[in-house]
This record gives sequence, structure tokens and C-alpha cells, in this order.
Amino acid sequence: MNFEFTEEQLMIRDAARDFAQRELLPGVIERDDKAEYPTEQVKRLAELGFLGMLVGLEYDGGGMDTISYVLAMEEISKVDSSVSVIMSVNNSLVCWGVEKYGTEEQKQKFLKPMARGEKIGAFLLSEPEAGSDATSQRTTAVDMGDHYLVNGTKNWITNGNSASTYIVMAQTHPELKHKGINALLVDAKSEGVFVGPHENKMGMRASDTCSVMFNNVKVPKENRLGEEGFGFKLAMQSLEGGRIGIASQALGIASGAYELALKYAQERKAFGKEIIHHQAIAFKLADMAVEIEAARFFCLKAAWLKDQGQPYGHASAMAKLYAAETAMKVTTEAVQIHGGYGYVKEYHVERLMRDAKLTQIYEGTSEIQKIVISRGLMG
Repeated sequence: MNFEFTEEQLMIRDAARDFAQRELLPGVIERDDKAEYPTEQVKRLAELGFLGMLVGLEYDGGGMDTISYVLAMEEISKVDSSVSVIMSVNNSLVCWGVEKYGTEEQKQKFLKPMARGEKIGAFLLSEPEAGSDATSQRTTAVDMGDHYLVNGTKNWITNGNSASTYIVMAQTHPELKHKGINALLVDAKSEGVFVGPHENKMGMRASDTCSVMFNNVKVPKENRLGEEGFGFKLAMQSLEGGRIGIASQALGIASGAYELALKYAQERKAFGKEIIHHQAIAFKLADMAVEIEAARFFCLKAAWLKDQGQPYGHASAMAKLYAAETAMKVTTEAVQIHGGYGYVKEYHVERLMRDAKLTQIYEGTSEIQKIVISRGLMG
């Protein structure tokens, strides 16, 4: 296995790092404090090609590989996870599904604008009573002949208010259970679509998260993704790739916290010497470095498998589980190393700790990842 990145991959990593340091870092604390959507930063993300970096060139995307995506996600997440989750959802959950299973007409109408970043996508799977148990869809899509009539509520929707295009999972044939679910491309401005207020979250506060309600929304039949009843399978496949994005985000959060802690430990003095020379701190940093490196290899392996066209669901679950747990551990230790300074916003690590918690929850909790992994072991 080759552990060296290509020149193109390094250029993408460096571009993402430069963008994060120059354009995300200056206002990140204020955006988090005010729960303010990063409108200008998302525009720049689009201009740089990061919102559609995994989409093929023929559909106006960047045509980049998944390893490049991991590198870019890590650098952006070191600074602002609220921005990286927008990038992750648009690439991994929305654009991927349309490119993989959409008709040519759907790709021209929906995929191209999202790949260019002119429009943003959202993935609507979770419901008030269908979180980890995604089979329990209560949103309905009644077959009316030439269209579906959609009714229901979706929860915890990233990009819910800013998106122009929704991929909505809805039940058409309840008697078939998960095999009766369809995936529908829905215009967010359709009559009968209502968006709830922004959720007041613990972390990733600047990302746009809200509930979306559907009241007799007409969706043309030609907006269905895949065959009748394919929706649940599409959702699960989308999440396999989505978990690479969130694993990379968790990796970035951990890396960002570690770099801040290392810098602080090299500068802060206690008992006559920099605290990095105290074994209690040095060993913490050593443990952090080891776990981050392991998480990075998990992420890169899952990305490599995906790029090779090999099955990667098991690897992405491992990457997401390990990276999320690492992010929580590392950020907590980063706060501890900073002492009292770690507990205030100015030093960034408290925000990274709050952001880290969500990586253990969304796109499949850590517990769900263990179910996925254990089932893979059973054969």
C-alpha cells in the first residue's frame, strides 16, 4: 500500500487548509456564539469547488477522489465543523445519490446546480420517532398516479433551511415495511413545505439544522430516485459514504484540538518549565497523537476502498466509530491541558469539544456503528 499522497491530493489539502485558516478562523467564535449561518463562507466553499468535489466532471463537479475529500474535510473541520458538515451532506448524502441512481434528466436538473454550489442539498431521513430505527418512516408518499402526495415531518435536517433540493425518504407501501420506502427529489420551495426554526444546539451551532414539515406536497413521479421501493436501500448506501465524511470531520476536530493543545503546552509554563516537559501533560499529548493517527488511517482506508470500487461500508463504520470516539477523548483532554483557559471561548477548544459530541450521534450513533460492524463480522 502506498502511503504517499499525490501532488493533486496535497494541493487540495493545502487549499482547504488555507481557506480554513484565512476565511473560517477569523469569525468562527462569533458565528458559533450567535448560531449564525456562514453564508459568505459557503459561497467561497462553492467557488473553490468543495461543495461538489466528489461529483464527476461531466456534471460540473470536481471529479476528485475520496482521499482528497478526507484531506479537505479534515482541514476545514479543524477550524469550523459547521461549515464542513454542509460540505459533507451536499457531497456524500445528496449529490452521491443523484449521481449514482438519478436519471439523466434528474442529473441535469438537480445535480449540476448542487455540484457547482449554486444550490445546496439536504438529506431527509430522520423523524421524531425514526432516528436510529430508520425503518420506522411515518412520512408518507401516497401514489396519486402521475405524482406522489407527501405528508409528514422530518427532524434534525442539516441544511434544512438553506437547501433548495431535498432527498426525502417516505413510505408509499406500509405493508412492505422498509421495502415500501421511496426516495424523492423535492423542491424545497414547493407548496406545502414548511421549515421550522433553527435548533438551539450544543455544538456546530452555525450549521443550519431544523425540522421540515410536508403538508400535501405534490412531487412528480419523475422525481423518484431509483425504482419503486428502493428508498431505504439508497439511504443506507448513502450513509456508508456519509460516514467517511463524518469520520473525517471527527478526525479534523481531534486534530484541531490536538494542535492547539500542543502549541499551548509548548508555551505555558508551570513550576519553572513549559508544561509539555511535565510527564502528566506529555503523556496526554502522546496518547492524543497515537489515537489521531489511528483514526486517520481508518478514514483513509475507507476512502481508498471506495475509490477502488470495493465494498467500504464495514470500513466506513469502523472509521466513523473510532474517529468520533477519538474526537471526544482528544477534545476533552485538550480542554484539560488548557486548564481554566480551556473553559472559555477565546481558546477554541471548548467549542471543539462541543462539536465533537455530535459526531458520536449523527449519521448513525456510535452504538449503531457497532451493530453495523458486528453484523459484518457475522458474514
